[in-house]
Amino acid sequence: MRKEEVSMKAAKINDKIEEIEKYLDELSSIMPADFEEYKQNFEKKAACERYFEKITESIVDLAFLVIKDRDLKIPEEDKETFDILADDKIIPLDLAPRLKDAKGMRNIISHQYGNVDDEIVYESITKELERDVEELIRHVKKKYSNKKP
Repeated sequence: MRKEEVSMKAAKINDKIEEIEKYLDELSSIMPADFEEYKQNFEKKAACERYFEKITESIVDLAFLVIKDRDLKIPEEDKETFDILADDKIIPLDLAPRLKDAKGMRNIISHQYGNVDDEIVYESITKELERDVEELIRHVKKKYSNKKP
């Protein structure tokens, strides 16, 4: 592979990481102080859920970029991307199911809005999403900081 191709792929991965970090910061800036505020403030709740969707879509995109860059097996479903990254030792095995759960929650928010348990979504957004996404980013950065063109 030519040096320019390696640089271009690494740049796309870095751009996606920056996008995710921006979304995390923006989500953090609008996050209600507690569950009661989340539940009562429809606009903040909707905005937080939208950021949850954007972040999970972006982490799947990041996983696909890494899979493509490393010429790994192409997943049949989006959720499989995290298993592939774990199998290739890019992320820890215990992180893959947590990221798959985030993707599942994103699908529930997107497609079954009326049936969403607000408390579960709030817990996911405030306690799990940032932790798991930052862990994913940390491991991807670690792999790519060692990669030589």
